[in-house]
Amino acid sequence: MKALATLARLYVYDLDEALPALRALTGQDVRTRFSHGGVEVASLGGFLLVAGDEQALAPFREVQSTVLVDDLDGLPALLTAHGGKIVDGPNKVPTGRNAT
Repeated sequence: MKALATLARLYVYDLDEALPALRALTGQDVRTRFSHGGVEVASLGGFLLVAGDEQALAPFREVQSTVLVDDLDGLPALLTAHGGKIVDGPNKVPTGRNAT
């Protein structure tokens, strides 16, 4: 299994307000943008922005990064072999599937 990318998560209240600064910082435009689970999500550069009010963000705040892998089905075995575990998922999401 390979990690294809790692995205630092940024939690913000207003996605449209936060994006211009990150566009200037990264020199890149938004790759993906969607709503899911009461929040808005956008990715650009090495960042994944999650936007919403405090109540909407609360379930997501403990997650600090997102790692894209080439084999989500193989992830449980890899984590177990190294003392880890999946606590939620795999789940269907707008971009495919995820696990926490």
